[in-house]
Amino acid sequence: MELKLASYNIHACIGTDGHFDPFRIVDVIREMDADIIALQEVEHHMVNDIDLLDFIAQQTGMIGIAGPTMFRESRHYGNAVLSKYPLTSHELIDLSLEPHEPRGAIQINLTIEQHQLVIMTTHFGLKPAERQYQVEKLLSRLPQHEVDTAVLMGDLNEWFIWGSTLRRLKAYFDTTPAKKSFPSFFPIFALDRIWVHPRQHLLSLDVHKTALAKKASDHLPVVARILF
Repeated sequence: MELKLASYNIHACIGTDGHFDPFRIVDVIREMDADIIALQEVEHHMVNDIDLLDFIAQQTGMIGIAGPTMFRESRHYGNAVLSKYPLTSHELIDLSLEPHEPRGAIQINLTIEQHQLVIMTTHFGLKPAERQYQVEKLLSRLPQHEVDTAVLMGDLNEWFIWGSTLRRLKAYFDTTPAKKSFPSFFPIFALDRIWVHPRQHLLSLDVHKTALAKKASDHLPVVARILF
């Protein structure tokens, strides 16, 4: 059986034209037709009288799981997961390192046709010290889970191919393709990543670079097919 995964930094639904347009994000998600999607920079606006994540989930027919990292009077902000499959469980993980911006991850657990998966979705910090702390905390959790497939995906904010964050991830997940996803109009950095263990479960990894995706956000989504 194949499963299609995606990671997408939606930039609070603000496109490269500077306009807030959640309908474009919904259309990009429909284009991808992924089974499980990690979303970053989800800002909890009200759209059609419901929360943005609820709106996206409703429009796509998926289950939405919120993982806010910043709580503000005007609106919350952070990560989210969309899934076509019911979850066995999920957990929010605090990855914040003071004095930097609060960060977090969402860990979801699924059983699909007796195959157990653990998927961690995240948005790492801008500073190397943050990313080192965050990757170690997430990797330390993986041996605790007896699962068939483990996945880490999200916006890792790692600009340097020789950065320690990527070295640690390669040590656990093995070498994985790095697809350029930022900025969306002319991508030169592979900030958005999907890592799969065991490595042979990863069938393909691509960037979703349609005309609409190039306009809907400043990041392009990355899409992976996994076999289990």
